[in-house]
Amino acid sequence: MSLTALPAHDKAIDITNETCPMTYVRTRLALEALAAGQVLLVRLKGEDPVRNVPRAAADHGHDPLELIALEDGTHLLVIQKG
Repeated sequence: MSLTALPAHDKAIDITNETCPMTYVRTRLALEALAAGQVLLVRLKGEDPVRNVPRAAADHGHDPLELIALEDGTHLLVIQKG
């Protein structure tokens, strides 16, 4: 997938330079700025964020819709705000 063909979203953030726990803190702050039902696209990198951010989002009542692996080793996480 190229970055020009992104999934439909209302807001996007790049947390590839962050480390846990800041990966979810940045994601949570972005989700707080959205209305229920809106979609956040999160670009992340590394084993811990890929494992922890979707789980933490679900634990906080949000719906991780899709996790897409990109060719550069990063992932795109699509989250719908609960």
